[in-house]
Amino acid sequence: MENTVSVAMKDNVHSVVRGTKLSEFAKQFENEYVNDIILARRDGVLCELSKTIDKDCELEFLTTADKDGYRTYIRGMLFMMIRAIYTVFGKEKISKVRIEHAIGNGYYGEIDGNVELTDEAAGKVLKEMRHLVSEKVVFHKRSIPTAEAQEMFCRHKMYDKEKLFKFRRCSKTNIYNLGGFEDYFYGYMPESTEVLRYFDFFAYKDGFILLLPDIKQPNRLNGFIQREKLFATFQESNLWGKRMGIETVGDLNEVITKGEFNDIVLIQEALQEKKIAEVAGEIYKKGDVKFVMIAGPSSSGKTTFSHRLSIQLRAVGLHPHPIAVDDYFVDREKTPRDADGNYDFESLAAIDVDQFNADMTALLRGEEVELPSFNFKIGKREYKGNVKKLGKDDILVIEGIHGLNDLLSHSLPRKNKFKIYISALTQLNIDEHNRIPTTDGRLIRRIVRDARTRGSSAERTIQMWPSVRRGEQDNIFPYQEDCDVMFNSALLYELAVLKQYAEPLLFSVPVDSPAYTEAKRLLKFLDYFLGAGSDDIPQNSILREFVGGSCFKV
Repeated sequence: MENTVSVAMKDNVHSVVRGTKLSEFAKQFENEYVNDIILARRDGVLCELSKTIDKDCELEFLTTADKDGYRTYIRGMLFMMIRAIYTVFGKEKISKVRIEHAIGNGYYGEIDGNVELTDEAAGKVLKEMRHLVSEKVVFHKRSIPTAEAQEMFCRHKMYDKEKLFKFRRCSKTNIYNLGGFEDYFYGYMPESTEVLRYFDFFAYKDGFILLLPDIKQPNRLNGFIQREKLFATFQESNLWGKRMGIETVGDLNEVITKGEFNDIVLIQEALQEKKIAEVAGEIYKKGDVKFVMIAGPSSSGKTTFSHRLSIQLRAVGLHPHPIAVDDYFVDREKTPRDADGNYDFESLAAIDVDQFNADMTALLRGEEVELPSFNFKIGKREYKGNVKKLGKDDILVIEGIHGLNDLLSHSLPRKNKFKIYISALTQLNIDEHNRIPTTDGRLIRRIVRDARTRGSSAERTIQMWPSVRRGEQDNIFPYQEDCDVMFNSALLYELAVLKQYAEPLLFSVPVDSPAYTEAKRLLKFLDYFLGAGSDDIPQNSILREFVGGSCFKV
């Protein structure tokens, strides 16, 4: 057997000694990358830098500025932080460390047990984390039987993981060891703590914040921006989960196996309906609201929410009328283009803001106005006799991604506007240390809906998703704290239902597609869930907007 193998990288082929670790090979290319190398893609498949080069291959290095590399950085940071917390407080005092949700570039979590996380104690955790970085501690991975993993985590008192593995179908499970501390994480890890250099840790509310850099600037740490309304909405949703006894995937799987799934569906839907009724009550009490502005990121269920809110507004004696901001698109030839030369429909400049304000102001004055509708086939605005005039109890329910941005409705008095931010803020986590990103839930929703309503493949939806996310970052998220109310459209049970629809679509993504890695990741994620049917989902459920069968026109 020859002692060297050929490694193709970009336009060059390198001769490498067989058995060389990827991390060692990566060192000779460090100066060619602005950011730290943290992961590799070998023959189209992601792999950790601890792997060796044993045969001819094509290779690509990923940095902390790449999506999968950044996820690896976050995973490594969370593991290092958890180990530091146990080191500082002692295993005997901690019953659980919970990673709850993301807030901007921070991750909020809480520590259960005989522990008081003071500023001084948080400082000790931060010091221990920095010590681990300086020691360049290696993340060791080993594969053990899943049954053994269950027993191990029971001994470690990590009962969420024990329950998770109870429903795992695979016979083996990968366990990571960091300086003698063992844990399980969903996804890849860095080779060592050396690369985990940018972070902060401090006490916050009833728990802590792990502050991390942004993917756009992964070697720079920005200050923490508090988002009080978003935080409160997450905490309210977490409380719902705790009251229902469903905080993790293992909890949900157990409910399904006990035949109690329908009860959870009914309770969750009742909680959402109660919240929508409360929002309608707030609007009614204000008295002078004429414009309900609804905005949120893709696949949040805005359309169904608007219908259900309108019903609740009718129940309190108001007369709602739906208005879609999309009907005020400028004609296609006037639409701005993005950096790639494509039409940028998510830019505010794609909306005829002047005409929108003129019409809304005239309605506020009590005048009769003919409202437009946009013909997406020909790319032009049309008028078809849709005349409106606002009476005493009439109210406009306006849906559009720019609804929270006052530049859209600059001529309308703030007192006459009621702003609602809606998003699917997933409150369910895989286990105490592995959270489910809200973007994953929304992407799976969109894959299912796009296939049903537009005939789009999962491959196409995944490839378009980065552009959608950029539009959200620019046009929605900066304004979310300016809302009057936040509504969480995520349902504790939904991923068990969406699994049945999404898996066949994801399996259809070709191996040679740029979307394959993401499709494979989502399939691995959905494998944690036991599937559940959609027969018991109410027709007015937000989930029906995605799986079909809604009583609304969505």
